Amino acid sequence: MAVSIQDIAKLRKMTGAGMMDVKKALEEAAGDFDKAIEIIRKRGQAIAAKRSDRETEEGCVLAAHDGDFAIVVGIKCETDFVAKNQEFIDLTKAVLAIALEKRGASKEEILAAPMVDGRSVQEMITERSGVTGEKMELGVYEFVKGASTVSYIHPGNMLATIVAFNEPLELQVARDVAMQIAAMNPVGITEADVPQNIKDRELEIAREKAREAGKPENLIDHIAQGALKKYFKENTLMEQEFVKDNKQTIAQYLHSQSNTLSVVAFYRASLIAE
Repeated sequence: MAVSIQDIAKLRKMTGAGMMDVKKALEEAAGDFDKAIEIIRKRGQAIAAKRSDRETEEGCVLAAHDGDFAIVVGIKCETDFVAKNQEFIDLTKAVLAIALEKRGASKEEILAAPMVDGRSVQEMITERSGVTGEKMELGVYEFVKGASTVSYIHPGNMLATIVAFNEPLELQVARDVAMQIAAMNPVGITEADVPQNIKDRELEIAREKAREAGKPENLIDHIAQGALKKYFKENTLMEQEFVKDNKQTIAQYLHSQSNTLSVVAFYRASLIAE
């Protein structure tokens, strides 16, 4: 049956699907909107199943904070064309709002949580997959808690950080630390947070370099330990040079605000090739 332009426009607004997809669904459903919506949803499920083995390396990463809680979420897709679409960004914002409201729910609980129209987060992601023809997934979901928190979203929505502190602090100071994490990608807060396998790897790399440089065998371990200390200085947050003032470390910057101020947790989510 023929469908009107008005009906096509109405269903496009309801589902966000493309004009031809909406037209086909309405024709197949003989003008029944509920049936047409179900057809579009099933198409999304079919695409999600068909493309389940595809890589999702693009997407939208957003973060937010509220008092003692901060969260970062990212919906991943296959191409930057889809990632930059406003409806895709709006979907990520909606999921972020739900995650902030749920405060610490598991990823599975977030995916099952109902959105404004009653459909679950997972159903909305799957339906959006049907609209775009790409695989989509909730690829990033992390949160931190502390006496105070902050979030930072880097321009482009591909990188975001969240940070928790042990006591209240000025927003600009907190934001500076979040931006430091975005820029310098530390592996931990202090050397105590660096996993042992990373320490072992760095020591072995340093030993090999020392041997290749012809250093005496009895000095190899000493040289490796020195290299490890340098690694900690460059890669642990509190020891890193502050990017806005390299004459002080992040620890010194925080202690200039309060002698007891420290970071208790952070998370950096990035879809940027680094």
